[in-house]
Amino acid sequence: MTASSPERMLPPRGVHSKLALNTQQKELARSDLLWARLSETTTLALILFEIARRLRATARRRAMSGKPILTTPFNPPIVDRLSIRVVVDSSYDLFAPKHEHPHVSVSHVGLIRGRQMTTLACEWGLSLHLTSESGGETAQHILDFGWTPEIINRNFDILGIDPGKIDSLILSHAHRDHFGGLAGFVQEYRHQMQEELPFYVGGEEAFREKWLGKKEDPFSWGAVERTFLTALQVSPTCCSEPHDIKQAFTTGFIERESFETVTGGSMIVENEDSYSHFTDAELSGKLVTDLHPDEHATCYVIQGKGLVVITSCGHVGLINTVKAAMAVSNVSRVHAVVGGFHLGPAKADYIEHTIDELEVIDPDVVLPMHCSGSNFIAAMQRRLPEKLITTNVGSLFTFAA
Repeated sequence: MTASSPERMLPPRGVHSKLALNTQQKELARSDLLWARLSETTTLALILFEIARRLRATARRRAMSGKPILTTPFNPPIVDRLSIRVVVDSSYDLFAPKHEHPHVSVSHVGLIRGRQMTTLACEWGLSLHLTSESGGETAQHILDFGWTPEIINRNFDILGIDPGKIDSLILSHAHRDHFGGLAGFVQEYRHQMQEELPFYVGGEEAFREKWLGKKEDPFSWGAVERTFLTALQVSPTCCSEPHDIKQAFTTGFIERESFETVTGGSMIVENEDSYSHFTDAELSGKLVTDLHPDEHATCYVIQGKGLVVITSCGHVGLINTVKAAMAVSNVSRVHAVVGGFHLGPAKADYIEHTIDELEVIDPDVVLPMHCSGSNFIAAMQRRLPEKLITTNVGSLFTFAA
């Protein structure tokens, strides 16, 4: 053994292979452990990523649709008196009989003295003038605007409604038979109205273009003209949550919880911010069914009487709408249900089911308008005649404490 080439102490024959095998087994075991840990970490990361993705998607859908992400306690205003005047609807009977009811004062309009050379007009659509009183103060709102400006402007004038006393404009949902008269109405009367004029809608979806017809050959039904309105100092407010509107309140997004299905037939151009659960492949700008996330109800609480719920069109369901108002206000007693219930095209069993549920809610008064349908009215006359009141263009319904 020399200093320049020291002789190493070698292990006995066969030990090398055992050591190598041992080392390899340890490395494999260590590798398996690392892969297992990595796999667990990756799986957890993927799960967390998916949860975060779904939460973001849900938040985005709710934010864009008007559905509240978080709800806060809501105290609805209470009024002593509420009058609902029908400005636009699809029927006018000059000889409508006087109607007595223990829960509401009913006044129909025939010939108007001083305006006997003209008459009220009708169209498919709805517009209501709402006047309430609370503690000696009065508030007035216009809810929906019919299909065309000619009809709302004509009837507004004949009925002698003072535009200077209107506190706000409210749109129940963005269908032309409810917003079509809006631009022309504002253009006609804006100079006579209050300087600050809020415009309440149920969510950003209210400003999207709506389409009708077949998906392969659709035609536009128009959109609410936000730019035009803001240019005339009409200030849009999206009521994504319940909103106090000077003695009235809106429900915000209406949960779909009953047996009812969303109805309507209009379509929207689908995109990634829409209220939907479509896949990425489907989010390509095609037309899809409008689920009416912007539809909200305007409601009042009458002192000592309970809720008055105005559905306007009820695309998301009459029962869903009433229950949403009850939940928002924390008021279990329903005094009246008013407006379009969208039961015109409904089958008989669906109408009967709706009346079954309505009977459980037990409102004092049911005032069907607009799209409620003759079959629903006939079924109500048969089953709950003591609650039913039919309506007429110009009719005034007054609820009082």
